[in-house]
Amino acid sequence: MRLSVLDQSPIAEGSAGPEALHNTLDLAVLTDGLGYHRYWVAEHHGGPMLASASPEALIGPIAAATESIRVGSGGVMLPHYSPLKVAETFSILAALYPGRIDLGIGRAAGTDPLTTFALQRDRRQAAPDDFDQQLAELLAYFEDSLPDDHPFARLAGTLPGRPALPDVWLLGSSPQSAIWAGQLGLPYAFADFINPSGAEIARLYRERFTPERELSASRTAVAAWVLCAPTDEEADFLATSSRMTLTMLRRGQLIPVPPPETAVEFLRREGKLEPEGGRPAGQLPGRRGIIGSPEKVRAELEALASEYGAEEVIVVTITHDHAARRRSYELLAEAFGIEPSSTRLAASTNP
Repeated sequence: MRLSVLDQSPIAEGSAGPEALHNTLDLAVLTDGLGYHRYWVAEHHGGPMLASASPEALIGPIAAATESIRVGSGGVMLPHYSPLKVAETFSILAALYPGRIDLGIGRAAGTDPLTTFALQRDRRQAAPDDFDQQLAELLAYFEDSLPDDHPFARLAGTLPGRPALPDVWLLGSSPQSAIWAGQLGLPYAFADFINPSGAEIARLYRERFTPERELSASRTAVAAWVLCAPTDEEADFLATSSRMTLTMLRRGQLIPVPPPETAVEFLRREGKLEPEGGRPAGQLPGRRGIIGSPEKVRAELEALASEYGAEEVIVVTITHDHAARRRSYELLAEAFGIEPSSTRLAASTNP
């Protein structure tokens, strides 16, 4: 089972966006050295908690700072963009870092309705719901498959990075995304941390999969919210920061990631901690967190991958303290015994 990273560039209370973005670069270098397979950066807009507003701006610096890890978007929210612009951007990235660039495509807005409207170039009316058409056009640019009589037919040949191209993934948390990914023959990444009831949706993807493109068989990844620490108790304590932010998010209030000490007091007042030991009193509705010691987290991730029929788990971790986030990924790599990047590179050059 492959282990990968989804980074949302969390902004800790008391810090700001620049520090969060530098933390993203630092974590990318760390996980590249640890042997993680890919590093995806998310797209979120208009809030004080996450600095990942522009994955296309982060991918180049991350790829330049790392050696072997694949780098990409998790994802680009296509409804905000022109398919041609996305195709041009990722063809350039693929040319600069050949064989390492992924383009994960999402349909969600990644923000609230007002910010979605602010992101539109034409604000005279709401943007159309034409994601399937956008996706088909984007793929056609990469494959140079627009009909000869299509007004944009000649543009596919002008992609500046051609013949280098990214690997395209479809991201989702609903049945419709699974159907599209299957019908189009694309690899599919499901966001379990958004919808923890997606095993049947992943099965639907595999049932609908047709090898329309280079991919000869379905390929499934599942993205999970994970926090690993030396003990279950410490992991529970660190996870209170995210529990508080999610509680506030459900109330329509976006906040930077608070320190666990602040979060514990908040959750205790809310009745979300058990009286003894300060352990969480159940998960937040609609969310699944895999939280605990390395042994516990490994067992739960293996069970999750089996549930989804996934060959890969993409791990998203948010903590107030960046050092705790680094340690979580270190412990996870050790628990799974993945080979460090330097070992894999040496093996590839010494048959």
